[in-house]
Amino acid sequence: MPFTNDRLLKLPVPEKGRAYHYDEKVAGLCVCITPAGSRTFYFYRKVNGKPQRNRLGKFPDTSIDDARDAAKEMIGEIAKGRDPAAERRARRDSLTLGGFWSHWLDYAKTHKKTWKEDKRLYENFLKSWEKRSLFAITKQDIRALHAKIGEKNGPYAANRVLGLLKAMYNRARSDLDWGGVNPAEGITRFREKSRDRFLQPDELPRFFEALKEESQLMQDFFVVSLFTGARRANVQAMRWEQIGVDEVWRIPDSKSGQPISVPLVPEVMKIIKRRQNKAGGNPWVFPSKSKTGHVTEPKRAWDRIRKNAELPGLRMHDLRRSLGSWQVATGASLPIIGKMLGHGDGSKATAVYARLSLGPVREAANTAVAAMVEASKKKPEGGDDE
Repeated sequence: MPFTNDRLLKLPVPEKGRAYHYDEKVAGLCVCITPAGSRTFYFYRKVNGKPQRNRLGKFPDTSIDDARDAAKEMIGEIAKGRDPAAERRARRDSLTLGGFWSHWLDYAKTHKKTWKEDKRLYENFLKSWEKRSLFAITKQDIRALHAKIGEKNGPYAANRVLGLLKAMYNRARSDLDWGGVNPAEGITRFREKSRDRFLQPDELPRFFEALKEESQLMQDFFVVSLFTGARRANVQAMRWEQIGVDEVWRIPDSKSGQPISVPLVPEVMKIIKRRQNKAGGNPWVFPSKSKTGHVTEPKRAWDRIRKNAELPGLRMHDLRRSLGSWQVATGASLPIIGKMLGHGDGSKATAVYARLSLGPVREAANTAVAAMVEASKKKPEGGDDE
């Protein structure tokens, strides 16, 4: 039959197996329908006496006209003595992890908010494999790498690398028609323990004392992180234009995909006003000489703080958890805490967060921060910006 959009959409879905229907206008062009209802264009032709079925793309993402043009192009290639399937296999076999990485990164930048984390994982743990063919990387290789990262960097990092590899192989199959087996499938992930670490009353004095050894920039950065409960990436990219005269920090884009309004407690506003007086037109609250123009990876300062405060197991993300924990300790409700921290977990509580005004959220934050300041006994003092 001559293919039309209406005809292809109305073709029956087989209960089992696959059904092939051929186009009347271009010989060899067919559409394959699976029991799941997917419709995929193929070009069928014998090459050197052997039948070949070359995938052209899924309908309707690939239009009928595009499928016909691709099929005609293959007819011309075969007439010239070329073998499309053999050429495709050669490209597939030569595809390296590094070669595919650029394709993955383009995809991730468009579809994933966490693409920078993918980039970090690749550069830290997978870059040594960049010249290896996707076919050459085995399940045993990935299992050994997973175990090595788990032992050296912890189960969380190991599981994230495993998940990235699994997703990359699946993307290679769907986007580039890579036909191999996904070697990351079936590897058991490490069990991850939910962290409940936060700054305890007896730790706060040591923490603030250690802060005093850092530059004013780093002191301010970590105090704002602690007293807002915001994610590190949001604090790093904090801009003056996001801070309103109502003393609310409006984060336009969060991990949950929704904007967040964070009421700023007096201790944070004191820092904000001081830094704004010295900003000199710089748009970033925490500027640096990095490519982004703002603080990006304050790991060295954080490591010094942990060492000097004798808090080796404390992570930067634990500062966010600390505000929530101190809010619980001072009597705040879970919806209040969720509103402050910008939770967007898809649960029923999310609707409650959205209805809350910032008044009680600000009050709860003020109470929790006051309790932390009281426990610390001393407020951090200044040095010079780096």
